[in-house]
Amino acid sequence: MTILETLTSFQWDAKLVMTLAAFALHYGEFWLLAQIYSSNQLAKSMAILKQLPTILEHSGPLKPRFDALNKLIKNILEVTRSVVKFKELPPSYISQDVPALSAAMAHVPAAVYWTVRAIVACANQITLPRYALTTTESWELSTLEHKLTNIHEHMRKELATCHQHIDEKRSLEEYKMLVDMFEMIHIDNMKVLKSLIYSKDDMQPLVDGSTKRRVSIEVLRRKNVLLLISDLNISNDELAILEQIYNESRLHATRLDSQYEVVWVPLVDPSIQWTDAMQTKFDSLQSTMPWYTVHHPSLIRKAVVKFVREQWHFRNKPILVVLDPQGKVVSPNAIHMMWIWGSNAFPFTSRREEDLWNTESWKLELLVDGIDPMILNWIKEGKYIFLYGGDDVEWVRKFTNSARAVASAARIPLEMVYVGKSSKREAIRRVLATITVEKLSYFWQDLTMIWFFWTRLESMLFSKIQLGKIDDHDPMMQEIKKLLSYDKEGGWAVLSNGSNIISNGHGNTVLTTLIEYDLWKEHIPVKGFDLSFDEHHKKIHGVTYPCCRFEFPNTAGRIPESMRCPECHRTMEKYTTFLCCHDVGNPHESSLF
Repeated sequence: MTILETLTSFQWDAKLVMTLAAFALHYGEFWLLAQIYSSNQLAKSMAILKQLPTILEHSGPLKPRFDALNKLIKNILEVTRSVVKFKELPPSYISQDVPALSAAMAHVPAAVYWTVRAIVACANQITLPRYALTTTESWELSTLEHKLTNIHEHMRKELATCHQHIDEKRSLEEYKMLVDMFEMIHIDNMKVLKSLIYSKDDMQPLVDGSTKRRVSIEVLRRKNVLLLISDLNISNDELAILEQIYNESRLHATRLDSQYEVVWVPLVDPSIQWTDAMQTKFDSLQSTMPWYTVHHPSLIRKAVVKFVREQWHFRNKPILVVLDPQGKVVSPNAIHMMWIWGSNAFPFTSRREEDLWNTESWKLELLVDGIDPMILNWIKEGKYIFLYGGDDVEWVRKFTNSARAVASAARIPLEMVYVGKSSKREAIRRVLATITVEKLSYFWQDLTMIWFFWTRLESMLFSKIQLGKIDDHDPMMQEIKKLLSYDKEGGWAVLSNGSNIISNGHGNTVLTTLIEYDLWKEHIPVKGFDLSFDEHHKKIHGVTYPCCRFEFPNTAGRIPESMRCPECHRTMEKYTTFLCCHDVGNPHESSLF
């Protein structure tokens, strides 16, 4: 209490630091003499006055005494550091109004009192000539050590809470700065990129995919930059197709095309502790990518993760944000363009996306272009083509046999292609095995082609959603929506004559149309096969097939507020459902329309 009264005019942290400094001088002198008294005459004389040689001669019995002192002194240092850390908290981010800080500061006087008391106890032990601790002294040191341990643990937790509050305020401040930055006009893209990817002047935050060497962010200056944003669960199918498109664009690059670069930005939840398994997975992904990658996910700050999720609608499915040479966002997600049109979508702007849609029409090339040259050859030859899918083996068997019988009776050249489903890979494999054994039709042996077909189809829907034109009464989009809906309900089939699509229907209605060939074959000589088939199919479809439904996983990002049914054109009701998706590997939540 005398020490605290002497230091009345100082703040609590200063009282404690000065007391500790005085003890350090006292303690340091003791050990300095212990080290040099045998070789320095002045030190030897002072050591004799302090009875130091005698103490050191009995170093064995004194060991428990100094062990106890060392433990207590370590606790004294820890508590002192904690008190000082509270004092050093930035007032611009935390104030006494914050409960965590006000509670901690209320405990500081008691913490200082007990620490000073412990310092006095340690000082007494150094000056006492006794060689062993008395029971009372031993109990006092042990009690003080336990007391300071509890104080330090309590202050450590309060300090962590304060730091969390500061981090959140800083993160929010940085988030607002990012929002403002993307609304500004810049002379180049450096400021924007450095705000997204943590970069100091002496740091090389990127890895060049071709050389696997670290490089400066300057390699992206004044270039069109495609930010490939994903978590560590980006699939091999996605990477394989992206790499194919990327390599093709490099192989056939014009001078303008060569100015765009892809950068992988790996986003990891900041609240999840980084593990060796995650590092291994990251290294494996990074090693396969031919484009630039961020050196490590830790270079992506918490505020950036929040910005990407809230402003760019990232929901764990990969997105491709396009920045022009000035760092302006010209497409919030060009991955749909990439899947649909590949490098032809350069420079991957929303304007380019609209222009590409304006040139498209409801043709078979839209569904299969770039996937299978065999189908493109059939189109050129003017053949009839059935594109079909589903996971019901019995329906596939009936459908293919019926289609072949109708083609033979109508004397038309017909080809059939099985394109699977958007999910349930194991079921698809079983269907492929049956098709192979029974030679039912042509099919895609590579499941990546099937995945790409459905990804392109879904991308067409999401592209329209992103452009805000999902319900603009576009006949082409109504047909695409029908296909995606049929995929959830079983089998389906699209019939074309060359590139012209004749009919797009659910499996049951198409199969019934084929089975009832005798009811409409008489119209073929007058109306032709195409119109006769379509008219009979529409008659059946309007009677037997219910309206559509759509499922959007919560990882889809941009989900429309409303949609119209492509069958009846009414506004669809919106529900929430939970699906256990064993085929994919993990349960997921989705919105059902």
